[in-house]
Amino acid sequence: MNRFSPDHRLKFLLGAALSLPAAPAIAAETIEAGASSDSAGERAVGAATAAASAASYDGAEIIVSARRRDESAQDVPIALSVVGSETLEATGNYTLTQIQQIVPSLQVFSFNPRNTNINIRGLGSNVALTNDGLDGVGFYVDNVYFGRVGQSQFDLVDLRQIEVLRGPQGTLFGKNTTSGAINITSKKPSFDPEFSGEASVGDYGYYQLRGSVSGPLIDDLLAVRVSGAVTERRGFLYNRTQSERAQDYSNWSVRGQLLFTPTPDIEARIIGDFSRQKQNHVLNIFADYFGTYENGAAIPNNFAERAARFPGYAFPAIDPFARYGEADSHYQSNMDGYGVSGQVDWDIGGARLTSINAYRWWDWNPANDGDSTSLPITTKAQQANRQRQFSQEIRLASDSDGPIDYVVGAYYFWQVIRGRGGSAYGPAAGLWNRPATSPIPLAAWDAALDGFEANSTSDPRTKSYALFGQLDWKFIDRLTLTAGLRYTHEKMSGSFVQVHVAGIDLSTLPAGLAAQATAVRSQFNPVTRYSTSFKDNSVSGLATLSWQFSDDALAYATYSRGNKSGGLNLTNLPAGLRPEDVAAVEPEKVDSYELGIKSEWFDKRVTMNVAGYWTEIRDYQTAITEQVQNSVNVRQYIANIPGVRSRGVEGDLAFAPSERASFYASVAYADTTYSDYPNAPQAPERLNISGIQDLTGKQLPGVPKFTYTLGGDVSAPLGNLGGRDLSLYGHADYSHRSAFNTSSSDSRYADISAYGIANARIGIRTDDGLFDLSLWARNLFDEDYFQTLSAQNSGIVTALIGEPRTIGATLRTRL
Repeated sequence: MNRFSPDHRLKFLLGAALSLPAAPAIAAETIEAGASSDSAGERAVGAATAAASAASYDGAEIIVSARRRDESAQDVPIALSVVGSETLEATGNYTLTQIQQIVPSLQVFSFNPRNTNINIRGLGSNVALTNDGLDGVGFYVDNVYFGRVGQSQFDLVDLRQIEVLRGPQGTLFGKNTTSGAINITSKKPSFDPEFSGEASVGDYGYYQLRGSVSGPLIDDLLAVRVSGAVTERRGFLYNRTQSERAQDYSNWSVRGQLLFTPTPDIEARIIGDFSRQKQNHVLNIFADYFGTYENGAAIPNNFAERAARFPGYAFPAIDPFARYGEADSHYQSNMDGYGVSGQVDWDIGGARLTSINAYRWWDWNPANDGDSTSLPITTKAQQANRQRQFSQEIRLASDSDGPIDYVVGAYYFWQVIRGRGGSAYGPAAGLWNRPATSPIPLAAWDAALDGFEANSTSDPRTKSYALFGQLDWKFIDRLTLTAGLRYTHEKMSGSFVQVHVAGIDLSTLPAGLAAQATAVRSQFNPVTRYSTSFKDNSVSGLATLSWQFSDDALAYATYSRGNKSGGLNLTNLPAGLRPEDVAAVEPEKVDSYELGIKSEWFDKRVTMNVAGYWTEIRDYQTAITEQVQNSVNVRQYIANIPGVRSRGVEGDLAFAPSERASFYASVAYADTTYSDYPNAPQAPERLNISGIQDLTGKQLPGVPKFTYTLGGDVSAPLGNLGGRDLSLYGHADYSHRSAFNTSSSDSRYADISAYGIANARIGIRTDDGLFDLSLWARNLFDEDYFQTLSAQNSGIVTALIGEPRTIGATLRTRL
């Protein structure tokens, strides 16, 4: 067991804090001094930031709600990255996956929207396959928690800013924020008429339309805002079997808002949204093959042996960046997300009372080819979801200039996820899966699998209640103590049922053949029925000491204790695991230590921030993925890992020498390892040695140790056109990630090499925003890179490929 004393942690954090210049965020979206980001009078006055908290060249502040009240980002003793609306425009980023390129501590990769990995500082969800009984990273839009990670994968529409809060946020944000939280705010209705629109076209048949209109329905009483976006693109991959493209993208989103201000002290906001996304994906690509174990022994029933049993089937070419696949069954990744929320803010004098309630729906409709080949083996392997959630939050936040500030509140969350799983097998399943040494004849394998289909249902339900409070006490002019506590009571329950719905009735076969076929079926999708539940009470808290050691510099030290709610294993469990033994998964317990410095220099033209952190997690939750014996199918379940440690350093620098130039650099080092994991699943290339291995000291999957981002914006005047000032402008950014692994078994065939992505944009615009025309390129140098690699027991390695270079043009207008 690898443990570290408090003294070791302190030395590490002090070294981190003293070794780097402090962290920023480039010219960020700013709010008029003294204006509330929740008030009708908000207005953006600067360019947006892509790194951490900062100020623009003219000294205007970035306002954030990281502590559930409006504050200058540089005054908040939290490591955070802020991406404002103007940065989103400059980069052309419209999805969370793209935004990770300008936030080094954020890592996102995805098999499909439901099976998406989001981690912050290397923690969160580290294996992209998702279990409905396990929650992921905290994701919030307009103060509403989104219960499923798939809901974060729609296009982001009409945003004011995105805050990526790093480190435990459990006191004020609550559920599943032990590694951090993503806090998104949209633009609010305005009582001044507004219109913005843009149209983009590009290669691969890409086009995108985005627009927003806002204005008063009743002056100074009722305002409305309507926003929408449409994105369409042809696929980056080609399926040779079906003679059609795959990995295309279609997303439609609309959002409507009403802002009601009956008195100067009361503000009510109602938001409704609907999004629909369709993709012909996932089409897995064959990326590598190994027919022998690491010690040289041949893998029994390997992919090449199986392929040779079918005279008309050719072993696939291993050329992943040719972007060809061969799946014969239907695949899709389609989903709808929609919801409504209401927020009321009441200034009661010296404090603000806020109530937020919301109801959301998420409908996930996938289809998958389970074997990725042109043979009819596993013709269906999917899990559809119907998720529903309700949340209610009430909080009271002080609004005064006294030495004490506070936030207190209560929170309720309810969720149900109705899962419908399906697994089906075709006429090639028996011959493909049967080992040559099997004592069971091929006739029994064919009888068991040809036309066989099993369906499952699951229904994890969650009820969560919480009370929370946080207090800031400025007991000396420049010294502030922050303390917070959150008590959470949570109940989860659910059931899992799996039944056979198609296939030969084995009871009609001769007794001997029926017994053999029954034995085969039991290896794949046995009839199963069980239910489980658990209750948990937990306390989260933090203590922060912050020192404003100059007017433009803040140092802070934080200890926080966090908890992540437990989970349920509602799935087709591997043989030998009894539901009563593994159905309930223990909560995570987190202890985190952080030191940081935030600073501004040269009349706020330079912002430098740095943070060093050390986090220890007990009972870390992860999804274990293992392949069914003699099958291409996988089973996936949740397990607790005894210990995980994440320690690292983050630094950001922003420099805005003038109103026409700004530059930034952000860097993150994350040493995120298993501190205690002696019984990890074995990698496929070592299965003939042992079924388990010791991964203590190994880096967690999906986590590069070193990431950095560089970028900048420049502009130059071109003169006057029709009475309007015209400018030439350019933007460029570069994101680098070091090598990392994407398997829960640390297979060397899942090692992804380091890569870097460059993006660029150049255009002309009027300074009043009426006209803006730009040319852009994403992945400018056409870098070939993998998003994920997955090694199977048969020796075949499948991959998801990163997007190729795309180019296009965008026309924008703003009135």
